[in-house]
Order: sequence, then structure tokens, then C-alpha cells
Amino acid sequence: MSGFLIRLVIGAFALWVAEQLLDGIWIDGTLALFLAALLLGVVNAVVRPVFVLFTLPLTLLSLGLFLLVVNAVMLELVAALVPGMHIAGFGSAILGSIIISLVSWAASAWIGPSGKFEVLVVERRREP
Repeated sequence: MSGFLIRLVIGAFALWVAEQLLDGIWIDGTLALFLAALLLGVVNAVVRPVFVLFTLPLTLLSLGLFLLVVNAVMLELVAALVPGMHIAGFGSAILGSIIISLVSWAASAWIGPSGKFEVLVVERRREP
């Protein structure tokens, strides 16, 4: 359960960073922020794989760049479902999805699959 909560906080932090950096995204309050983070996780786990499957030919033709559009559509979907989250336009959604992806990736690099903070320690031994 703690891994879920840590990932929820990471998602909320990523949304907050996107809101701070872009004028086209705004979220009204902490409750809407955490609700948007929770719903974005659910949408990315359930809806996004189906959407990616249906748009696979476009993704292949664009060499994967169409996934930016897919991520922006998922962010727009969350904004449409969460009262208190607003996105000004599709350009803001694309930039917001890039920022959210980068921040989530950087923050999740410290979290292992078990949901705990993990640090890799490498010990070098010299041969005699």
C-alpha cells in the first residue's frame, strides 16, 4: 500500500510541476490535484493501452512520436473528468504530458518495484 501512496504523491508532484511551468494548465486546490493524479494513473493503466493498440499504425508511421499525442489525449481526458482541473488547449496538453512524464520518470528512478526507496551500492573489489 505504501508503494501506491508514494506513486500517487509522485504523480501529484508531476502534475503540480506542470501546472507551475505552464500557463495553460491550472488545478484548483489540493483535492483536485490528488484526484487528477489518481485518475491519471487509472487512465494510463486502463484506457491508454487500448488507445495505443488502436493507434498502433499511426505510432509506427510516426516512429513513436504519435505517443506524445496519445499522452496529451489522456491528460485532456483526465481534465475533462476532474472538476477543478483545466487545460487551455492541445498544445498545453502536449507540453504538460512531456513535463509530467519527465518528472515522474526522474522521481520514480528512486523508487523500486516494491514501492520503497532503493539505492544501489556498488562495491569494487581488487584482485590480489
